[in-house]
Amino acid sequence: MADISLSVLMSALLFLVLLSAFFSAAEIGLMTLNRYRLHTLANSGHRGARIARKLLERPDRLLGVILLGNNFANIAASSIVTLIAIEFYGESAIAAAAGLLTFIILVFSEVAPKTLAALYPERIAFPSAYILLPLLWLIYPLVWLVNAIANRTLRLFGVKLHNKPATEVTADELRVLVREADVLIPASHQDMLLAILDLEKITVNDVMVPRGKIEGVDLDAEWEDIINQITGSRYTRLPTYRGSLDNVTGIIHVRRVLNLMRKGTLDRESFEQAIIEPYFIPSGTTLTTQLINFRQVKRRIGMVVDEYGDIQGLVALDEILEEIVGDFSSHAVGKIEDVQQQADGSYLVRGTVSLRDLNRQLAWDLPTDESRTLNGLIVEYLEDIPEPGTSLMVHGYQVEILRTRGTAIDIARVRPTPDVPEEKDTLPPA
Repeated sequence: MADISLSVLMSALLFLVLLSAFFSAAEIGLMTLNRYRLHTLANSGHRGARIARKLLERPDRLLGVILLGNNFANIAASSIVTLIAIEFYGESAIAAAAGLLTFIILVFSEVAPKTLAALYPERIAFPSAYILLPLLWLIYPLVWLVNAIANRTLRLFGVKLHNKPATEVTADELRVLVREADVLIPASHQDMLLAILDLEKITVNDVMVPRGKIEGVDLDAEWEDIINQITGSRYTRLPTYRGSLDNVTGIIHVRRVLNLMRKGTLDRESFEQAIIEPYFIPSGTTLTTQLINFRQVKRRIGMVVDEYGDIQGLVALDEILEEIVGDFSSHAVGKIEDVQQQADGSYLVRGTVSLRDLNRQLAWDLPTDESRTLNGLIVEYLEDIPEPGTSLMVHGYQVEILRTRGTAIDIARVRPTPDVPEEKDTLPPA
């Protein structure tokens, strides 16, 4: 022992402390890697990422080689400190040296390197992978033996090592990932991605044009009235029926009619030949399913029917796309004539307006779980049909019934804040 100088022992001790720090940092760096970014980098050809992914395929072996190296470095450092204490300071210095070494390893071989690796996992993990993989091959028999004993011990407690927990991302987890990617994904793109995830929660009933607001062509009407309706319509596709919507015959594309008109061959017979068969959508179909169905059947519009086959409304592809990208049509239901902002900050709203349209257009937060229209929300809340002049507070919104029509609310005044003074307004025509 006398032949070994203090400088050699101190150099060996410093090397072992750094070696322990390397294994500690490598462990945290590899275990905290973003798995999705790791797969992306590996698939793009990043060599360090590919090696790291290979190591992480067997975490038991990876932890085996890391912990073997870490424990070897710590135990060897402890032995050297003991030798230094005995040789140069006597047995009375062993306890002090052990305490000092514990503090050094805790700070410089554990806390500091692990914190650094947690903050910059890729910078630590990828270079470390180049060292750990050859080291694993070199001491594989020892790693295998340690893992075999550890795995058998776990089996005694009923742990099944081959039943890896599922790594699939749920929809809620994916929403969190999208929201946290605010630096990488623009806010408008985040909104669209989140809207796509929410399509499964929305049904065609939530976005359909209700039956009472469907604009269709009555084939039993006068020919001149049909032509005037077609040429003056703001829609490109219209349902056709005989007498009422209960007798839907199909869908007419206005462009086909205009082409026949341009060629001079438009008459009632050619008009009816241009009608394509109707496409029916079961009530309650989710928007995700319906979007796929529209693509499969090559259609853009369909009639929503209930379990008895009665027409409930109409859904076009545009309504589904607007749920993803937002409103891009100025003619959607409830955008102009059904909602009128007043000078005092209140809104005059028809009872047939969709709650989803109100929430989306005005950034409101009206509940849509039980009711789909403003009329339904008020009636559900009161459990009665209110009289004109009735005022109520619905989920933080002050609502005043201004006009009713039959058994439904026609016009209501809605105030997002209840403390604005009331003013008289001219009601929209009945």
